[in-house]
Amino acid sequence: MSVTPETLNKLAQFDTPTICNVIELFDVRPRDTGFMDERIRAGFPELPPMVGFAATAAFRSGAPPAGGDAYGSFIEQVEHYGDLPGPAVMVFEDLDNPAVGATFGDVMCSVYRGFGSVGLITSGGGRDLLQVRALDYPVFTGSTICAHAYCHLLHLGLPVRVGGLPVEQGDLLHGDANGVTNVPIEIAAEVADAADEFVSAEKFVLDYVQAPGEKTIAKLNAAREEFSAAVEELQRRIRGG
Repeated sequence: MSVTPETLNKLAQFDTPTICNVIELFDVRPRDTGFMDERIRAGFPELPPMVGFAATAAFRSGAPPAGGDAYGSFIEQVEHYGDLPGPAVMVFEDLDNPAVGATFGDVMCSVYRGFGSVGLITSGGGRDLLQVRALDYPVFTGSTICAHAYCHLLHLGLPVRVGGLPVEQGDLLHGDANGVTNVPIEIAAEVADAADEFVSAEKFVLDYVQAPGEKTIAKLNAAREEFSAAVEELQRRIRGG
């Protein structure tokens, strides 16, 4: 099942918590799965949402590569962009525990971005943060490390686990200041279409509590009931009820 550029653009209009909220309405996975945990944080939380398809790799920097040769390179990653169904999000699992050297710097990120990647995620660290920020290239990391040590890539395109989330090559990911979630490809278009309606439902509560004037619990409850009714109706239509 393909995801159109129009769907990707729609998804990018909403923050990641909203996307998570809408995915829950489809009841396609347990609510405590499908997203990265607190170990993965946005390097530049002020940037807009990142939406793209995972280009996975394993990484290590705590010792020289066995035999003197790594098993992959970032040039090979770029060469395989065309195998993805859309823009690449680089996803690295750092196999050192704790991370020893930085997974990325400004050169790697410049290359990735120059060939169409829309962001990078690593369970390890990153460096050259000021230079990467100047690229407007979103990065999500577990730490910041000033040196690259013996950095090398291991396998490319195989399943990885980052921030507790299993990620496979080609998975659709959405990330912003709040974290990163997987968007099931089979419902991506429906999630994008439903997100605006969910945001409108939240306004019943937000408009009331953010408006000037005295507040009452009775009116707050009324606003919450309107929100709940709107979400229930949205969920009913999502599930074809």
